[in-house]
Amino acid sequence: MRGHLAIAGKSKRRIPLTASLTPILVASLVVVVAVALLGQAPAGQPAATPQWQTDAGGKMEFDVASVKPDTADPSPQTVSTNVPLGSGNMYRPAGGLFRASNIPLFSYIAFAYKMDTYQLMTFAKDLPSWTTSNRYDIEARAAGDSTKDQMRLMMQALLADRFKLAIRSEIRQVPIFALILDKPGKMGPQLKPYPDGTPCDPTASAGTNAAQGLPSIVAGGFPAICGGYANMPPSVPGRIHAGARNVTIQIMADQFPGFGNSIDRPVVDRTGLTGTYDFSIEFTPELPPGANFPADPSGPTFLQALKEQLGLKLDSQTGPAVVFILDHVEQPSEN
Repeated sequence: MRGHLAIAGKSKRRIPLTASLTPILVASLVVVVAVALLGQAPAGQPAATPQWQTDAGGKMEFDVASVKPDTADPSPQTVSTNVPLGSGNMYRPAGGLFRASNIPLFSYIAFAYKMDTYQLMTFAKDLPSWTTSNRYDIEARAAGDSTKDQMRLMMQALLADRFKLAIRSEIRQVPIFALILDKPGKMGPQLKPYPDGTPCDPTASAGTNAAQGLPSIVAGGFPAICGGYANMPPSVPGRIHAGARNVTIQIMADQFPGFGNSIDRPVVDRTGLTGTYDFSIEFTPELPPGANFPADPSGPTFLQALKEQLGLKLDSQTGPAVVFILDHVEQPSEN
């Protein structure tokens, strides 16, 4: 029988900034920049079950699973996962095995519910502090190969069992940013249609291990791997350089909230651009006081880079957004 330790109350705080901008930890940077900017929104209507969950087969569970606390300091040697935890499609089937180490609970939750950056930002406001400070190793297995979305569904069941996690989703009318072309009919130099027939593998090196360093890039400065967001080496220390290949504009837009202190809303694709694209963007992040990242003062802001490198800009509007609300979570006992 597995026991659980109940936690009374919730403490609200900023998520601590990580010094290492590896793909597994980039969400920590995104949330710390903007989570404090989000106000309370009025209650909305219950959201329908996401189509991706229905397509993946609905509720399912791992056959066996182990959850253990990890007290090691996060480093390239301790932080790893064989399944990329981002919302993109990067994934290499591993015979039903999920293995991750030294990861905070909020990252597992974001993976399980396929949260985009804005959803993670709004959800993080209500999380108790231990969900970002305490780290866990999870090893679980299901029979046969599973898709990435099926892994997410099984993680939902595991978190409900071991952490007594209960969350719900609502649709709310909120301020949004519409992503539009800066100049009609013209894209920036670092936003290009994905060329049909070009090899682009979402499984190659899909696991995230910080010890392996940042991913290699291909001609044109785009990530070698396809289907999801990836960090790349910056041209100047103190900047963020990131991109993706073979993704829709909306998948790209989902990463933008939190990149600047003013990007505190969902970003919705209103460019009219169809199909999939390769993109890369490099900028100096806007960070809160005391952040331990040596930002390059000479680099462009995110909004400048968005216009100059991608040929895009943001327009303030109002629209619907799905948000997640925490009802309950507990610390697990060791197993």
